[in-house]
Amino acid sequence: MATAVTANRAELIAIANAVASEKMIDKAIVIEAMEDAIQRAARSRYGAENDIRAKLDPNTGDLRLWRVVEVVEAVDDYFKQVNLKEAQKLQKDAVVGDFIVDPLPPIEFGRIAAQAAKQVIFQKVRDAERERQYEEFKDRANEIITGVVKRVEFGHVVVDLGRAEGVIRRDAQIPREVVRVGDRVRSLILKVVRENRGPQIFLSRAHPDFMKKLFAQEVPEIYDGIIEIKAAARDPGSRAKIGVISHDSSIDPVGACVGMKGSRVQAVVQEMQGEKIDIIPWSEDTATFVVNALQPATVSRVVIDEEESRIEVVVPDDQLSLAIGRRGQNVRLASQLTGSAIDIMTEADASEKRQKEFVERSEMFQNELDVDETLAQLLVAEGFGALEEVAYVDPAEIAVIEGFDEELGAELQSRAQEALERREEKNREERRALGVEDDLATMPYLTEAMLVTLGKAGIKTLDDLADLATDELVQKKRQEQRRRADSTRAEDKGGVLAEYSLSEEQGNEIIMAARAHWFEDEDNGEDAVAEPSQ
Repeated sequence: MATAVTANRAELIAIANAVASEKMIDKAIVIEAMEDAIQRAARSRYGAENDIRAKLDPNTGDLRLWRVVEVVEAVDDYFKQVNLKEAQKLQKDAVVGDFIVDPLPPIEFGRIAAQAAKQVIFQKVRDAERERQYEEFKDRANEIITGVVKRVEFGHVVVDLGRAEGVIRRDAQIPREVVRVGDRVRSLILKVVRENRGPQIFLSRAHPDFMKKLFAQEVPEIYDGIIEIKAAARDPGSRAKIGVISHDSSIDPVGACVGMKGSRVQAVVQEMQGEKIDIIPWSEDTATFVVNALQPATVSRVVIDEEESRIEVVVPDDQLSLAIGRRGQNVRLASQLTGSAIDIMTEADASEKRQKEFVERSEMFQNELDVDETLAQLLVAEGFGALEEVAYVDPAEIAVIEGFDEELGAELQSRAQEALERREEKNREERRALGVEDDLATMPYLTEAMLVTLGKAGIKTLDDLADLATDELVQKKRQEQRRRADSTRAEDKGGVLAEYSLSEEQGNEIIMAARAHWFEDEDNGEDAVAEPSQ
């Protein structure tokens, strides 16, 4: 036998208020969940085919239950339709086409119905709670938050944030840091992801932005925007570097970040488990900033290759190990800070490299231009390093070299252009021998030398080229310092044409030109289909 509902109207409202307060969600959501649960129970009692509605007054707790039916001339569905005669008993002015309300008596909940209603309310409230958590945290990425360690699972730390849970994954933790259940931890909100089981809040203590935010909390000038952290790099748990600049000439950015007797920087160091922090004055001049970034090593000379985004740094012989750092740490952090690959070499290495390049270029000019050693060395000494530079430079720049005149300059340019043509013809023959189609030679920016490189990589047709992504074609090589104190590097291959310094825009243009025939084929196919109907 079904038992009557024991909760009176006041109790229903009290329950709704308590749940809304405890879960920190809108009371209207709880009322809606209750209404939904009552509707389901009523359909179970009167038949699921009925269109039953329930309304719970949020202030008084009054509950109304009714069935919605449509007025029709001939009834097909006795659960949702009613004829005009029966409809006018419920509503005198009812006409065909109206939807009218058929009041139902209050229902009694059995044990199963009550349990089902409870599950409906719990699910609705749980969904609302998850949505509330997501809405609360979705715009808080890159913000520092404090929580309590709830549990540690497979090396990942689950943190109770009060109204939600966050996770610090193993790779986002400071190495060798030990955390225990109940510890209070500060971390950076990396991202918030909406998922079925609730929002996933990913936290980090190893991200460079965590250090930036800690400095903003400890240094009022950073919080106020007077001092700005322009760049940051970390080897979590070991060492870090930040580049700072002051927008007020009267304030020293490094001194402000260090604080009185190092109080400010020490507060950050303690939070980061003793991670040593180098605070470096940031400079718009890349060379100056690189010199600062490699502190405490002394730098003799900096050579910047903007096209390759590489920086060559020359240091005294006794400064090499200091500049590279333990397991390459110093140069690796400096590279992250500047956003460029950094090559470290000693004065002796630099001198040997320059001498080698001088000899190679001199021999190349001797062979290609058919000139004697002295004349070739004069060209190299004046800064000429490639045939293209001789062939297409303003003739006056060659004529001003000591011992040269306009006639000699013109002759050298003519020989350089002939040498380039010979080189191009040789590459053309090699390209054809590799089976690279002539169609590829019509693509913008591609030289015969580039086509030979493509052929060696197995790219021989327009379709082969069109199938490539831009980064697969032109992405520049990245080189990173290996984790040991020497100047060797681990290098990735980059794009097929990485060595030719093509820009991403040029790469896009090449690939789109290679794909043009696809669209032409589609257009021709449409024309072929259309012709018979003419």
